[in-house]
Amino acid sequence: MAENQYTEDNIRSLDWKEHIRLRPGMYIGKLGDGSAADDGIYILVKEVIDNCIDEFVMGNGRRIELSVAEGKVTVRDYGRGIPLGKVVDVVSKMNTGGKYDSKAFKKSVGLNGVGTKAVNALSSHFMVYSVRDGEKKQATFVRGELVEETKVTKTTEENGTYVEFIPDETIFKKYSFRTPFLNKMLWNYCYLNRDLIIKFNREKFQSKFGLKDLLEDNMDGDPLYPIIHLEGEDIEVAFTHGKTYGEDYYSFVNGQHTTQGGTHQSAFRESMAKVIRDFYGKNYEASDIRQSIVAAVAVKVMEPVFESQTKTKLGSQEIEPDGKSMRAFINDFLKERLDNFLHRNPKIAETLEKKIKQSEKERKELSGIRKIARDRAKKANLHNKKLRDCRVHLTDLKHELREQTTLFITEGDSASGSITKSRNVNTQAVFSLRGKPLNCYGLTKKVVYENEEFNLVQAALNIEDDMDDLRYNNIVVATDADVDGMHIRMLLLTFFLQFFPDLIKRNHVYILQTPLFRVRNKKKTIYCYSEEERRAAVNELGRNPEITRFKGLGEISPDEFKHFIGDDIRLEPVILSKEASIDSILSYYMGKNTPERQEFIIDNLKVEEDLVTEDTETSNIEKAS
Repeated sequence: MAENQYTEDNIRSLDWKEHIRLRPGMYIGKLGDGSAADDGIYILVKEVIDNCIDEFVMGNGRRIELSVAEGKVTVRDYGRGIPLGKVVDVVSKMNTGGKYDSKAFKKSVGLNGVGTKAVNALSSHFMVYSVRDGEKKQATFVRGELVEETKVTKTTEENGTYVEFIPDETIFKKYSFRTPFLNKMLWNYCYLNRDLIIKFNREKFQSKFGLKDLLEDNMDGDPLYPIIHLEGEDIEVAFTHGKTYGEDYYSFVNGQHTTQGGTHQSAFRESMAKVIRDFYGKNYEASDIRQSIVAAVAVKVMEPVFESQTKTKLGSQEIEPDGKSMRAFINDFLKERLDNFLHRNPKIAETLEKKIKQSEKERKELSGIRKIARDRAKKANLHNKKLRDCRVHLTDLKHELREQTTLFITEGDSASGSITKSRNVNTQAVFSLRGKPLNCYGLTKKVVYENEEFNLVQAALNIEDDMDDLRYNNIVVATDADVDGMHIRMLLLTFFLQFFPDLIKRNHVYILQTPLFRVRNKKKTIYCYSEEERRAAVNELGRNPEITRFKGLGEISPDEFKHFIGDDIRLEPVILSKEASIDSILSYYMGKNTPERQEFIIDNLKVEEDLVTEDTETSNIEKAS
């Protein structure tokens, strides 16, 4: 048997762009097609804008202009501009940048000098120019390779930096930018940088009151009491309580939205509960204090440590060079500022305690039901096998593959059977519904435990107490594209919006798109998701191709289904817009049949052979959401 050879020829050195293109996930997280807020194309935009924000923070440039059209992104700031002699280096040489100088960028997010290099390497076209004091320098790259560099020329343009890029379609396949995700990113920049002006596709983004504006703009309904807004050196906090279930947090470090929280968010949750206990002199349960809270916390840290390159979770235990812990820093701040605020505002303090007592009462009333429901869920999972779990929860791969974990919620044995046989058993799980779920609009959380289907869904997701231990990063509703399937989809969305709105607010919920048609001849098969795609496929394949119309998920064989839930999966995110009110959405779509609602359904529901081919009530609630 020949031995494996290991010689000098086996040793290979990659240059900077080759390494980024070979291992993009190390630099921008998952690739994706733009259907999720943390897909790589948005990280590319963020990396460029982060540099503009750093200039603003340093007192240079108040405006940022962004445009996204036909896959091309352009960003222009009006800061100092990149030093002209380093325009090429800062976007093409690793470990090169101004942020290594702590005097220039004391509390910046991008400290490793990678950001724009990754954008450059992962773009089929990348162009940058800088303007400083009447002079301009420009460079153009293709997939990280310099193809043109101009000499310094005279110009009348304002100082600043301009970047344009087109994500490489060989890496980001069939991608598209979703405006709601970009809008949310830009608003967060403005909430954290008051008086910053961002212009995007004719819309102006600007915040006057920071995190207070964030909560006011994103809360569902009115707060129970005026937002408590506290500010100090390197920290800003805002919170109130609402009428929805659960806990809703927005946390930031040096302007970076830490969607997975981290040490600062944990410290806030603990410290807030402790200060409130001390203020009232009563040992309230932390869960009762935090039930229905809506809060935002932003801190600034010297050289923050994140748990990944995409910086979605803070790992820093210390906030200052002198070693003060994050927990002590936030606790000291709240102990002084929050305690003082509650003493000065007795009416708010009274309302807050009333809310805590109400949550305590509800928890005690549900305690017995919850225990019975948990036992029932364990038995159901053991004997009924409604949940076909993935291996990631049974191995040491949990942390590594967490972002890829997916739960498909489907209805019927045939549909769930096809997905189960086609899935990636490492990361994809299947939950099979039995018939249509209950319309839970207007009901209390008691129904979650008393209704078997809802109780088992909650147990499968592990979201009984909070979202911290959510077992699946992606929750995919997979129903037929007929009227019954759309109705089931609506009922599931109602369940999530009514009792677990954070799942949707944090972009965990999706709708699975499956093909309506299969068009094929002896040489090629094309799956079509719309009537337009079907016509295009017929034109492409020529005369008399075989056309199959899928009426349900169960009609798609497992061998075919694997194409639709694999690398080419099409997911439609369920998005709550800034203006959306959960209560108004649910009352309109799931409440009593008002004349307006009946008219809307008649105008928008188009059925052909019991198959929906146009916008339906469900697709419209997703748009409204």
